[in-house]
Amino acid sequence: MNDETFNMSLRKFLKQVGVTSQQALETHVRTNGLTDGTLAAKVVLTLEGQEFEHVVTGKIDLG
Repeated sequence: MNDETFNMSLRKFLKQVGVTSQQALETHVRTNGLTDGTLAAKVVLTLEGQEFEHVVTGKIDLG
């Protein structure tokens, strides 16, 4: 494994996840007219063909 190649590829993937997830969440909030309260969020990351699962949970405050 080339650490530099892996690191760059991983960063590119995570950036894509972050940007597209933010866009999808913003669209959902606007489309559904959500203006206050809190959204419980959960992201599940898996790797095809691997026994790997990483779960991140959190809250998004609509302010």
